[in-house]
Amino acid sequence: MSNQIGNYSLFIALFASIFLIFQSSNSIRSKSKNLDSKIFSALSVQSLMVLISFFSLIYAFIISDFSNETVYNNSHTTKPLFYKISGSWGNHEGSLLLWLLVLTIFLFIFLISSKKLLNKYRLLTILFQELIIIGFLIFILFTSNPFLNLFPVPKEGTGLNPILQDPALAIHPPILYLGYVGTSIIFSSSLAALVCGMVNKIWAKHIKKWIVISWIFLTIGILLGSIWAYYELGWGGFWFWDPVENVSLMPWFCLTALMHTIIVLEKRNIYQSWTIILSIATFSLSMGGTFLVRSGILNSIHTFANDPSRGIFILCFLFVLVLLAIFIFFIFQKKIMKNLSKTFFVSKETAILINNWFMMFFLSVVLIGTVYPIFLEVINSSKISIGPPFYQKLIVPFLIPFMLFMAVGPKLKWIKDNLSKINLNQLVLLILSIIVSYLLVKLYGVNYLFIIPLIGLGFFLFLLTIKDFFSKESTLSQKISHFGFSLFILSILFNGIFTKEFTSNMKVGDKREFINKTIKFENLKIVEKNNYKSLVANFSVSDGKDSINLIPEVRIYNQPKTLTSEADINSTIYSDNFLVFNVIKDDGYYNVRYQYKPLMMWIWFSIILISAGGIISYFKKDD
Repeated sequence: MSNQIGNYSLFIALFASIFLIFQSSNSIRSKSKNLDSKIFSALSVQSLMVLISFFSLIYAFIISDFSNETVYNNSHTTKPLFYKISGSWGNHEGSLLLWLLVLTIFLFIFLISSKKLLNKYRLLTILFQELIIIGFLIFILFTSNPFLNLFPVPKEGTGLNPILQDPALAIHPPILYLGYVGTSIIFSSSLAALVCGMVNKIWAKHIKKWIVISWIFLTIGILLGSIWAYYELGWGGFWFWDPVENVSLMPWFCLTALMHTIIVLEKRNIYQSWTIILSIATFSLSMGGTFLVRSGILNSIHTFANDPSRGIFILCFLFVLVLLAIFIFFIFQKKIMKNLSKTFFVSKETAILINNWFMMFFLSVVLIGTVYPIFLEVINSSKISIGPPFYQKLIVPFLIPFMLFMAVGPKLKWIKDNLSKINLNQLVLLILSIIVSYLLVKLYGVNYLFIIPLIGLGFFLFLLTIKDFFSKESTLSQKISHFGFSLFILSILFNGIFTKEFTSNMKVGDKREFINKTIKFENLKIVEKNNYKSLVANFSVSDGKDSINLIPEVRIYNQPKTLTSEADINSTIYSDNFLVFNVIKDDGYYNVRYQYKPLMMWIWFSIILISAGGIISYFKKDD
């Protein structure tokens, strides 16, 4: 029954979408000054139908309805209830249905929150957003339907990938999607504002809330995914430039630049073109990421599907949307080029523009590193993998001027400032930071390119952001976010420099010496659980004074038959002791990898601070 309800609800939502497109178009042509009640009713019905469809899928997972092909492929009866529920969006079909749900609910919220704005603008936003919604509805119903029936009905399902059975990953996709889908409202709203010629301070004040909330969810979503990969995949780090990690990072760069640009538009009524272009680019990158993940093109643990035909549909759909957006931009850009305010080179708005160019450079590096291997394979069938060294060599040198501009930019005044007013205190602080950096590098014998200016400017930015808390030059949200970013930079620098790693094959009772530590394989036991069997190891790590026990696991799941390694991490405010082990063919031996990783907790905490700044900005009352 739930299959039929879910399927029919999606078809009703499709009819509502078609109705909304025609009704909005008619209202625009009639130049109505008030929103037609039929539009509000149709939008309410559409949101309700998608919600019913989504909960029908969740119900099918909860009761283990294996007549549903999606449930059969992604669940089994012994799976815990929590993972049955999260499994409903932990697959290709279910995740698209979740995406569609957020699309419709966000549009409904937009309609309610934009009552004071021009009716034509609201109608055009509905029209553009419904074009996106109808595309997703067609895609789901005809290529990725989560309500397909199986007959005869299997007695048991094949199960969800065990590494996806994790609390962090269960909430990671919904939060990430809230960030992704928020960019669709920004996209539709930007095109509507462009057509109406209202890319101005009033519109900026309205759309800034959507930009900030999308940025917050995207940041937190990336954080959760990073933490999950750290302890679940056994990679032992906060970022590995995995292609699907990059897919979420690219729209984040664009959205961060857009968030700064919209502030300038609100304050000074300039950078209208920048705002529209960044809005289009952010949504395009979100959709492009969807194409890469769901086409099977990217080879990653995160990818959902391996059906190129689905990817082609998304690619064609994205191409049509971007082409439409570019066409509208070139037709209506003259409306936003009138009465522009004058800008000066030495000013806060110019500093923000330079910040945008840095963000675009970082974005370009990540984009090239992600898609270049794909194009190379298509052209000559060569398979290459672009790893961390590529990104580090291109991005790290540009972090130096970026941090310098980030330290100086917020201190500048709006409209025009004077470079001759050299702040002696800041200059002394910069020199002291470079000296401290030089002494640290010499003391620990660190030998990395650009390491002295990187650490020096990291310290400089860190001290300035602390000093900002005692000034009235910037908002609290800006102070917290910028302080979080400076802490993030310092944390990853020290984490990268002082991380130590040990790998060896060991059996029970073996000892290994590593730096000033002794690692001993104490014992191994087998533990039976509901849906897996676990090899639980006990390792002691001692430095002569203190000793800690780390208890990693190797889990053997019964449905599907899968073997996973679960790392054990001892976290303190100073460092993480990370240990993971794997079964190897040699009888009685296990491959053991131990890592000492300083300041890991501060990396996570700094991203929380960055997000907290955004949250404060969202809830701050407008002046």
